[in-house]
Amino acid sequence: MSATEPTRRSPGTASRSRWLVRREHRPDAAVDLYCFAHAGGSPGEYARWSDDLPGVQVWAVQLPGRAVRRSEPSFTRMKPLVEAVVAAVAFDRPFAFFGHSLGGLVAFEVARSLRDLGRRQPERLFVSSSPPPPLSARRATMHTLPDAELAAEMERRWGPLPDEVRSNPELLKLVLDYTRSDFELFGTYEYVPGEPLDLPVSVFAGTEERDTVRFEDWRDHTRGPVAVQFLPGGHFYLRQERRELLRRVHAALAEDTPALGPVQH
Repeated sequence: MSATEPTRRSPGTASRSRWLVRREHRPDAAVDLYCFAHAGGSPGEYARWSDDLPGVQVWAVQLPGRAVRRSEPSFTRMKPLVEAVVAAVAFDRPFAFFGHSLGGLVAFEVARSLRDLGRRQPERLFVSSSPPPPLSARRATMHTLPDAELAAEMERRWGPLPDEVRSNPELLKLVLDYTRSDFELFGTYEYVPGEPLDLPVSVFAGTEERDTVRFEDWRDHTRGPVAVQFLPGGHFYLRQERRELLRRVHAALAEDTPALGPVQH
């Protein structure tokens, strides 16, 4: 199964299948890892992680408005998105969440919603290059920029867009539309204070971000242990340091789920 192909489920779980992408089926996996992408991110990037996470069923969360769900309206507000994820996905065996940047905030809010509903909690929350709530009131409103300015600002911050996107006006428009929705989701996010979670939190970030975000403040959001770890690079350190990041993710999951077994590296 390709990294971008949706899972095939029975008719009764069609809603779930729209939300989740997997690279391979691991019915005997000891733990599920649900991955929430950064703004404008593709679930395929995370579905490929299964190669480096033996014994783990990796699920990449596919949001509306892109790929196979491009005909569906994108979410631009956090609360409806979280409610939709919680309603669509049955977390029925040991699981953990991983979220990069905006995805970390979504994962955090989904965990809080599950807790408030009295449902099963993640074994662990992994947040990556994700600012801890509450966010600064001086957040940039990139979603209000015209298309040309939005594309230029994205390239200024994160490097050139792929050639196949820049050279195809229709594809560029599609990418800008769902990325704009994600930036609006981030720009309008309002943290509502509540009880801390009761689970371990692993915080990852690039060394170049160490002095720009107070990642240690994630300790305010759980009564469980918090580990803050930096790997070489900037905001997208996880692409250059993928193998080392996933080695550490696997080790943490093995601590929480002994049936997973030791890290094989």
